[in-house]
Amino acid sequence: MKAKILLIAISLTSLTLSPVHAATGKVVSCSAITTGATNIPAKKTTSLQCLDGGAALTLETIKGPAIINVWGSWCGPCRQELPHFRALAATGKVKIIGIDVEERDMAAGRKFVIAQGITWPNLFDKDGRTKSAFGMGVPVTWFLNSKSVVVYRQIGIINSDKLLFDEVNKYLGIKV
Repeated sequence: MKAKILLIAISLTSLTLSPVHAATGKVVSCSAITTGATNIPAKKTTSLQCLDGGAALTLETIKGPAIINVWGSWCGPCRQELPHFRALAATGKVKIIGIDVEERDMAAGRKFVIAQGITWPNLFDKDGRTKSAFGMGVPVTWFLNSKSVVVYRQIGIINSDKLLFDEVNKYLGIKV
């Protein structure tokens, strides 16, 4: 009897100590990002490399509706909000674009994307040049409407599916 109880206790302990793994992510090409012309002079635009190593993209040419989420693999709150972005991505109703900031190199960002189950395109901002637009801290999430106007800025963590889905509905008019 004691042996059975011990065996059950060991089994339950091993289950609770097992890490929870997110679905495997994928480094997505930035060709999936819809872009268009801008009236902003080139010297005032921000060009970022795609995390997949492909061609650079000018931030100001991104077309909405879309969500831009600024993150870093070193950022604990960024990790905490990822399940909510994965849930939104699974609906297929809103384009999500990530910006990996101040990462030591692209390889670290790619590793994070795969390990954390990220399945949307990500830009790479190694030197923090987007700080002037997005601010100093992360996570930061911008909501771009169908006219590509930033209609809302969420500064700090998005801590639930409900909050993210409600913000998408309220600011982008997309029911998820």
